[in-house]
Amino acid sequence: MEDFSRLHDAANEYVTPYTNFSDEATSSALFLALFVIAILAFIASNLMPWRLISLAAGWLSIGALHPTIQSLLLSPESVDQAHHYASGTQSWLTSFITSEILLDAPAEVRDVEIFELQKHHPSSGTWEPWLFCPTPFEPLSPQRLGGGKAKGTQFFEDVAAPIGWRWKGKKWGLDLGSREWVEERMVTGVEVETEGERWVYDLPGAEDGAEGSGKKKREVPKSGWEERSGEAKRGLWRRRRWVRSVARVGRKPKEQKPKISALSTLDPGMLNPGAVEPVAIT
Repeated sequence: MEDFSRLHDAANEYVTPYTNFSDEATSSALFLALFVIAILAFIASNLMPWRLISLAAGWLSIGALHPTIQSLLLSPESVDQAHHYASGTQSWLTSFITSEILLDAPAEVRDVEIFELQKHHPSSGTWEPWLFCPTPFEPLSPQRLGGGKAKGTQFFEDVAAPIGWRWKGKKWGLDLGSREWVEERMVTGVEVETEGERWVYDLPGAEDGAEGSGKKKREVPKSGWEERSGEAKRGLWRRRRWVRSVARVGRKPKEQKPKISALSTLDPGMLNPGAVEPVAIT
């Protein structure tokens, strides 16, 4: 009975951790290997010289008990070499399980966008970096028509991935197809730069009454958009789109963080409101 207890304890210590799916990848790989071995045994069992295999295994077992062979097998050099081979095999198996045993479906990948907004100063003819916001803040946007201000964050580094997603790409990429996103959003009253830095400018007069208290008489911008040519006339705002890939990540309910309800209004010189989320586009 004591021998049975020892055998049971040894099985729990050395066998159970690999078969109880505490490590799903390792247990899955083990059962997959056993399944393949069983199939091969059913197919090729009649082709195996079992008598010769049993005879060779018996003689090898008996020969391994000889004192001279045991001294060779248990020498420090042999033990070190066996440990080296065992660690190499274990590393290869771990690498194989990590790369080949996939228990989850590939993570969903999408692109998110953020708009870099700059404000024009006619007196000096310069553009001042203003905000990174999730909308282009175009002339006919509800914010502009309602006399509101752009909402976003002042620093690119504070643009955070949406809750439940992680960044897949290392860097933001400038969207060179400014004409395409203008047409997709049906943005009007703007001038598109199809070369260079791909800025989309407000047409002259489009910004009147779209910012501040709304006391000025608002002029309706021109219908549609124009391709930018020359530097003579400019509107108050310009923007360009940046895109980046994100991948969905799983989170337990208790690990969910509170989602930011809205972007804080921010003017240059004010305190940074913190991380903001871009908008998914695909």
